[in-house]
Amino acid sequence: MAGTGRLATLLTGLLECGAFCGIIFGWASLVYVLKDLGYFQDLCLPGPGPNGTELLDCSKQNEQFSLVFTIGSFMNNFMTFPMGYIFDRFGTTVARLIAISFYATGTLLVAFSTPGSAVLLFPAMSLLSVGGILLILTNMQVGNLFGKYRSVIITLYNGAFDSSSAIFLIIKVLYERGLPLRAMFLFMAGCSAWHVLRTLFLMPRRRIPYPLPAAYDYG
Repeated sequence: MAGTGRLATLLTGLLECGAFCGIIFGWASLVYVLKDLGYFQDLCLPGPGPNGTELLDCSKQNEQFSLVFTIGSFMNNFMTFPMGYIFDRFGTTVARLIAISFYATGTLLVAFSTPGSAVLLFPAMSLLSVGGILLILTNMQVGNLFGKYRSVIITLYNGAFDSSSAIFLIIKVLYERGLPLRAMFLFMAGCSAWHVLRTLFLMPRRRIPYPLPAAYDYG
């Protein structure tokens, strides 16, 4: 693929890693929105307050939100090995289609969850986490296209992965401006079409070799 195509692969990969792969690490911002919507609110129980007053004790609600994040972040690390095996065994296209399926399912679970079905947050965050880690694994090979700049590209992608935690902060800000949570997560689910197009046209079917052979083409 010509230099323009390789640059497009690089830039769209940065966008993908920066907007999708590590969003679970911005969980604290999303919790603000979920609490405002009443998720796990039934776990808030009245308790004694000062001067004989009653206060709501929401410690169990906070424990549930913490558990969602703990399981999701655990899956992010634990599933690295099996996801890496899938990538090596079946190649980029299969691995990315699995990742996109996980990611789309996770976003749809959040979009259609309600305070009454808050338990859906557990599989949703786990799927977003696993889908994200598999997406970044398939993107790391993009550095192979740029020879001596390979390490720089990989570092940029890792930085973009960490920066994606800001996505939930953006969702929080937009929610405060009146945008529904469901609409935002449906938009994220719709971005799966973009991921698929990138998989077909800007990524290899198997993998990008290193060192790069002469006249190497992909996509």
